[in-house]
Amino acid sequence: MARQSAAAEQRRVRVSAGLAELDIWLADQVRTGLAQSDRSFGAFETMAARMVDAQAPGVAAILRQVPVAVITRSDWPQVVLDRYARLHLLVTAHRRLDELPAALASSVRTHIGYPTKTDAVRVEPAVRDHWMTLGIRVTEDERLYTRRTWLYGRRSGRWALLIDHSFGSPGFAVEAPALGMMADADVHFYPAAAPLRALWGAAHGGAEPFTTVPRDTDAAIVAAMDRYADALGADPWLGAWPMLLTDVVPVAGEQGGYLAGSDGTALPLAAAEPAWRMLGASGGHPVTVTAEWTDGGLLPLSVLSSGEVVDVGAVAGAGAGRAAIVSEDLASTALLGTARRAPQTGMLPAPVAATASRLDTDPALLLLESAALDVAFARAGALPGSITVPEPAADDPRPMLPRAAAERLAQLLRDRSHFLPEWLGAAEPLDYRAPDTLCAQLLEYAAGHADVREPLLRLAGARGRWLAARNPAWHALIRHGTAESEPADSDDAWRFGHPPERMDWLAALRRRDPAAARAALLAVWPSESGPLKAELLAVLRSGISSEDESLFESALDDRRGDVRRTAAGLLRLLPDSAFARRMTERAGAWVRVRRRALHTQLDVGIPDELDDDAIRDGITDRTGEFGYRWAGGPDVAAARLRHLVAATPLAHWDAALGSPQRATAATIEDRFRQPMFDGWVDAALAERDPRWARALFDAGVPSDLAMLRRRELFGLLPLADRTQHVLRLDGAWLSEIEALLPAIGHPWPQPVARHVLLLLHERARAAERRPGAHGTTPAAHRSLLTAASVHLPPAAAHTALTVARRCADPAWAAAFDRLAADITTRSTMLEELQ
Repeated sequence: MARQSAAAEQRRVRVSAGLAELDIWLADQVRTGLAQSDRSFGAFETMAARMVDAQAPGVAAILRQVPVAVITRSDWPQVVLDRYARLHLLVTAHRRLDELPAALASSVRTHIGYPTKTDAVRVEPAVRDHWMTLGIRVTEDERLYTRRTWLYGRRSGRWALLIDHSFGSPGFAVEAPALGMMADADVHFYPAAAPLRALWGAAHGGAEPFTTVPRDTDAAIVAAMDRYADALGADPWLGAWPMLLTDVVPVAGEQGGYLAGSDGTALPLAAAEPAWRMLGASGGHPVTVTAEWTDGGLLPLSVLSSGEVVDVGAVAGAGAGRAAIVSEDLASTALLGTARRAPQTGMLPAPVAATASRLDTDPALLLLESAALDVAFARAGALPGSITVPEPAADDPRPMLPRAAAERLAQLLRDRSHFLPEWLGAAEPLDYRAPDTLCAQLLEYAAGHADVREPLLRLAGARGRWLAARNPAWHALIRHGTAESEPADSDDAWRFGHPPERMDWLAALRRRDPAAARAALLAVWPSESGPLKAELLAVLRSGISSEDESLFESALDDRRGDVRRTAAGLLRLLPDSAFARRMTERAGAWVRVRRRALHTQLDVGIPDELDDDAIRDGITDRTGEFGYRWAGGPDVAAARLRHLVAATPLAHWDAALGSPQRATAATIEDRFRQPMFDGWVDAALAERDPRWARALFDAGVPSDLAMLRRRELFGLLPLADRTQHVLRLDGAWLSEIEALLPAIGHPWPQPVARHVLLLLHERARAAERRPGAHGTTPAAHRSLLTAASVHLPPAAAHTALTVARRCADPAWAAAFDRLAADITTRSTMLEELQ
C-alpha cells in the first residue's frame, strides 16, 4: 500500500510539472496572439507528446483535436480560445486538487487522464434498476475498437454509460443488453461530480424487450436542458450529456435539423444535414429520441417509434455545423494577443463581467479565465429555440412488411446485393409498405438506381413521399398514388405528376381502356415537349390497333426526331397501315429478288437521293447511327437499306423469298449483307417473330454486336428450344453459354442449372489436374458464378453442395459452398415475405 501511495504521489508530481508547463504555453499563445502562433499539427503534437510524457493523456487528446478546428472552421479563433480556456481551468483545478470536493476531484483526475482501477469502481455502491439500452456506438482507431452503450434506469431515471474496448476485432467481453432490450441489473458508477460512466455489475435476470420509456414532463426539452445545466455545473469540462426526449418531432429546417416539442420549442441537431432516417421514422408524428447534447447541438442515437428502438446512425462530430460559443470580442483579443490588446470584459454578460472584474491577474491569464467563465455561462444557460412543426405524413393503409423481410431488405440495400431485383419482384404483388425507419434508406437507394426506383418508391409509400418533399435532393422522387391505388376517375398523376408517374398512369389507363388512353394523350399532345413526348407515345404500343394509326401518322410530322422514330416503330407494327404498305412498296423497288437455278439473289438498288415521303417515313442519312463504311468512308446506302428493311413487315419477305431460312440463305452483295441482316433482326425483334428469330440465330448475325444481338434473338425462341440449345454446348462454349443465359429467364430451368454446375465442376477438376493453369480458377469464372448465384433454382443448392464435397481444389470447393449458401439465402428471403 505504501508503494502504491508513493507511485501515485510520483505520478501526481509528474502531472503537475507537465500541467505547469502547459499553463505557461497557453498563456504565451494568447499573449503573443493566435494569429502569430504556430498552428500546425506538428506544434500541437509536440505539446501533446509532452503531456503524454507527463502522464496526462486526457489533456493530450484535447490538444490533438485543436488543429482540426483550425483548418476546418472559419470561427477557429473562438474554438481555439474555448479549448485553451478549458485547459487552463483544468490546470487550475489540478493545482488545487486537495481543496476540491472528492467527487469534483475525481472528475478532474478523469479529464486529465489519471487511471481508475475497475476494482476501485466495483466497491462503489451498486445501483440496481431495470436498465434499458437506448444507444450503442462502436468506433475503431488503429484496430482498437471502442463500444459505448447508453443505459437508462427505468425506475431511477439515471443515465449510465458503459465504455468497453477490444483490440483487433469488435468482440467485447461485457454482454450488456442489446439495443431495445433491458435487464434487471446492478451498475457501479465511476466516482465523478456528475456520475455517468459505469461498469456493468451483477444481473438479476435475463434481458427482455421494452416498448415504452418513462414519460417526462410536458416540457421535456426544457427539463432535459435543466438537467444538462445541473451536470455542467457539477463538472464544467463535460463534453456531452445524454438526453431522453419524449414526444418530440424531428424537423428539417433551413439551417439544419431540429427536435421540436408540441409547442414548437426546439433544439438543433449538431449535423448541418437533418437526420433523414429519424425524420422518416417520425413522419411528423411525436416520437421518443435518445441523443447526446453537445456544444454543437444534439447527436441523435436512437428513436423509439411504434414500440421499437431504432439506431439512427448519427455520425457528426461534436460541434459540426454550429457556431462557437465563446465571445467574439475575447476571440479577437486572443487573435491579436494580450500584448497588443488588453481583454475587455465589460462587454460580457453581466454575471460573467462582474466575476471577471474581480480577477486580478496577468492579462493573458485574465483572458483565459474570462473565456472559461463566458463559455461555462453560455453552455449552462443555452436556451431552446423555436420552429414550426410540419403537418404529419398521411397514413398508409397497406400491410407492413414482415419484420424478417424488412431486415432482409435493409441488408440488401446496404450490400447493394444482386438479389435485390428478385426480392422486389416477389414483394411487388404483395403490396407491402416498408417500415417507416427504412424510408430514408429506400429513397437514398432509389435516387441512385433507376432500374429499381419505382418498386422502392412503392414500398416507401406515403411516408416516402412526405420525406422526399422535405429533402431537395429527393424532390424528383415524389410520386402520386404510390401508397394506394389512385381512383379510376382521378387524373392528378397525369396532370401534376413527374414523368414516371404520368407514364404509369397512361399505361394503367391503356390496359383498362385503350381508346381513353389515346384520347388522353391526344388532348395534351400539342403542349407536350421534351423526351417525355416520345416516351408517352411509346406507351401506346400496349394494345396497339388500327384506331391508333392517325395519331402515329401525325407524329411522323413532329419536330422532335425521337418522336418521329417512335411513331415509325409503332406504325410498322400495324401490318395493314398505310405506312406498312409504303414500306412494302419501297422494299419491292429497292431490293429485287432474282431466282437462280441453285440459289436466290437479292439485288440492292438504293436511290442516290431520298424523296420527301421516304424521309418522312424515317429513312435518313444518319450514317453515324450504325457505323457502316464502304470505300473508306461512311456508307449512306447501307444505312438507308437497314432503315428500310427494319421498317418493312416480315410478311413481305416471307412472300418474296418463301421462308426465313431461304431469306438467310440468299446471295447478297458483301456491301449490303450486314445491313440486310441487321434490318431483319430489327424487324424480328420488333414483331417478336420466333420463326425469323430461329433462322437468323442459326445463320449468325454479322455484326460487331453479334453476341448481344444473338441473345435478343435467342430470347424469342420457345423455352424448350433455348434449353436444348444450351444443353448441347459443352465446356468449350462457356463464354457463349454465359452470354445466352440472361435470355433463359429466372430462375433457370433445372436441366440448365444442372448443366451449368457440371460444366463448372469440369473446370474445378481441370484445376485439380493442373493447379494454377490459366482459366481454371474460380476468379476466371467470377461473372458466371455470380449469375448462377442469382438465377439457380432453390433445388440446385443440394447439387452445389454435392459438387463442393467432390472438389479437391480448395478454391473451387469454397466457391461451390458460397454458391449453395447464396441459393439458400435467396430461398429464405422469399419465404420471409410470406
